[in-house]
Amino acid sequence: MPVRILSVCFIFMLVSQLSCSQKSDPFFALRNRMVETQIKARGISDEKVLQAFRNLERHKFVLPQYIPHAYADSPLPIDEGQTISQPYIVAFMTDALDLQRTDKVLEIGTGSGYQAAILAELCDSVFTIEIFEKLGRKARELFDELGYENIYTKIGDGFKGWPEHAPFDAIIVTAAPSDIPEPLKMQLAEGGRMIIPVGGDAVQELVLLKKRKGKLREESVLPVRFVPLIDPEGKKY
Repeated sequence: MPVRILSVCFIFMLVSQLSCSQKSDPFFALRNRMVETQIKARGISDEKVLQAFRNLERHKFVLPQYIPHAYADSPLPIDEGQTISQPYIVAFMTDALDLQRTDKVLEIGTGSGYQAAILAELCDSVFTIEIFEKLGRKARELFDELGYENIYTKIGDGFKGWPEHAPFDAIIVTAAPSDIPEPLKMQLAEGGRMIIPVGGDAVQELVLLKKRKGKLREESVLPVRFVPLIDPEGKKY
């Protein structure tokens, strides 16, 4: 068969597959629009990160009543008074970590599981801690349903990190303490990166830390608003 005919057949096959994907996934167009208008248009250009957001079905991580708003440019409520973050914030924090395929990542605050699943698309392994048992168990069930074998979950106090599996190449915190937890600093590997919201209820800054020669360099990168990081008694850190 001539090369030109082979090329036409290949293109036709790709178009057919795309059409089937769109028909089987009613959120396909919404998800791609979210990536283009909310994430890429705001400066996130790493194609690996963008593709992770195209692949992951965000509507599976929200409460049933919020499914119609799953791809909106805003955070949404989940159980236990927590939230699933705005897509752009999830993308910004992910992109800031500059993840490599071989990285081992610690996440503090599993929540709905969306951020952990995005990370799992980009790195070797994700260790995620959730203080609310209901959220942690629900996220674990969803990870299993979606086939994520590189996400490890724990119900516990995220302030303390997960020392048994340290050091971590990257750490991401999705709830705000008043100061950066010392245990997390200790569990960050040499050359590692951490991104964490820091501050009180009114004012918070997203802080990016990088460990070089045993020292941490901190940089405030974005004003944000996150739920507080709490201890097992519900007190704010």
